[in-house]
Amino acid sequence: MTTAQTPQTSPSTASLAFLKGHGTENDFVIVPDPDGVVDLPAATVARICDRRAGIGGDGLLRVVRTAAHPEARSVADEAEWFMDYRNADGSIAEMCGNGVRVFARYLEHAGLVTAGDVPVATRSGVKQVHIAKDASGSGSAAGDITVAMGRALLPEDGVTVTVGGRSWPARNVNMGNPHAVAFVEDLDHAGNLFSAPPFAPASVYPDGVNVEFVADRGPRHVAMRVHERGAAETRSCGTGACAVAVAAARRDGVDPAATGEPVTYIVEVLGGTLVITEHPDGEIEMTGPAVIVAEGLIDPVLLDPS
Repeated sequence: MTTAQTPQTSPSTASLAFLKGHGTENDFVIVPDPDGVVDLPAATVARICDRRAGIGGDGLLRVVRTAAHPEARSVADEAEWFMDYRNADGSIAEMCGNGVRVFARYLEHAGLVTAGDVPVATRSGVKQVHIAKDASGSGSAAGDITVAMGRALLPEDGVTVTVGGRSWPARNVNMGNPHAVAFVEDLDHAGNLFSAPPFAPASVYPDGVNVEFVADRGPRHVAMRVHERGAAETRSCGTGACAVAVAAARRDGVDPAATGEPVTYIVEVLGGTLVITEHPDGEIEMTGPAVIVAEGLIDPVLLDPS
């Protein structure tokens, strides 16, 4: 294996291999750790993801074999690889839609999988990923990646989100992680999104929530901005785009389970475009790009907690 595929012993004593990738400009530091030997405390992850003093990223993807990770061993017969996802502040998250696409792109880039169907284990279950072959012949990074994101849960208890004196009702959608989806006239009404938008009642999301602000662009075509818990505003959020598409469909009176027909929404994010399809059985598919942009070594100084 190349250094991009294999971590360099202990992070406290040596440099650590990393890659950088993004999906619709939702960017991630990728740390290959197939044997699950790299210890990455929250503070270390936060330093790595720092955009001024570190590498910078909306989150970190640790690539571990399912058989080597205690949270994933039970699904080792379903998926070889586990996505250990951390938010930019070092906190652990259940799932990241753009992260799964970048994770799969890394596996292809490293020669660990080929184009086609690839199962990826996450804390939100095993996700089925399809890496499209690049028909242009210009390299695999040009092919879109589709992720079967599972089914959305729609709890009845919603919240009211308030920014700058304006308030909106927000639909509660769970995509393996929690979302509050608010429809607004103008995306600028969301403010700067540096800090989490206040919502009430707080008891609906005791562990925090990803908040999406959504504006219409046309029939089954919306644009969104998002505050991701643990990362502030990001250029894109895959699970958020899925939550937005489902919330928009229900607002528009469309339910594939009732009509028997799939529904597709185009969701514009700050970093590009995602295509979200909800099927009659409730399964949601997300399609979009994923690109590896750099690789190198993390200096031990950044990894040293002292």
